Amino acid sequence: MEMLLRRTQVGDKNVLVASGDVDLVSLPRFNDALSRLVSESAAQTVVVDIDGTGLLEDAALGLLVGAAGRARAADGDLVVVCTEPRMRERMALNGFDRAVTVSSTISEA
Repeated sequence: MEMLLRRTQVGDKNVLVASGDVDLVSLPRFNDALSRLVSESAAQTVVVDIDGTGLLEDAALGLLVGAAGRARAADGDLVVVCTEPRMRERMALNGFDRAVTVSSTISEA
């Protein structure tokens, strides 16, 4: 399934909503979108909603960790929204949720 990316605003948070497959082919577009989101939102918490993704490559998790680091360096933060139990378990097992905040909803982010 083709990856789709949509930027939106929820309250005071800039949100990137990803749907479809974030695979090796779509990683450059995903990285570009993350970079723009973080650079345009200095000193703010940004949200990446991955609930609509079918496939999320491990490399995409690495890009999210890097984007979170850049956000923190600019006095902001990055929160990932994910409700899918298997994905949350994967994030806990590989330590992703210790590096990046994972939330169940945008309003909790």
